[in-house]
Amino acid sequence: MSPAELYLLLFAIGFVAGLRTVTPPAAVAWAAHLGWINLSGTRLSFLSSILAVASFTIGAAAEYVTDQLPSTPARTVPVQLGARIVSGGFCGAALALAVGQPVIVGIILAMVGAVAGTYGGYYARRNLVRSLKVSDFAVAVAEDLIALGAAFFIVSRF
Repeated sequence: MSPAELYLLLFAIGFVAGLRTVTPPAAVAWAAHLGWINLSGTRLSFLSSILAVASFTIGAAAEYVTDQLPSTPARTVPVQLGARIVSGGFCGAALALAVGQPVIVGIILAMVGAVAGTYGGYYARRNLVRSLKVSDFAVAVAEDLIALGAAFFIVSRF
């Protein structure tokens, strides 16, 4: 994999974390569990365990439900934004480790991607609901599917 491709994928996993906080860690855990990425001998080797896979998968599913609740704050509020940045950085670190690259590069690129995904996703969703005159639910479900597909596509490239 070329450095440019690696950097793009690291940014992209962060971008997906900006869309859905728990989907990228779930995809990374599944990738480690299925042997798509190798984290053995690293501090993140626990991601390949069935406990990690189950925990992140349940967390992602719960996020898809809570995203629809009217009481859920916007993804741009500090707590939500912070969680997305941490999630992106975590996934960037894992993917960088999996290909023997500097962890700090993975963390930084994915964190920047998470900020871009958070604001890009927020404004895209808001504008699509307004311009298409559809329910927020319809756009949110489409966003869920995009995040899920993108996360698994990204981890499959490693």
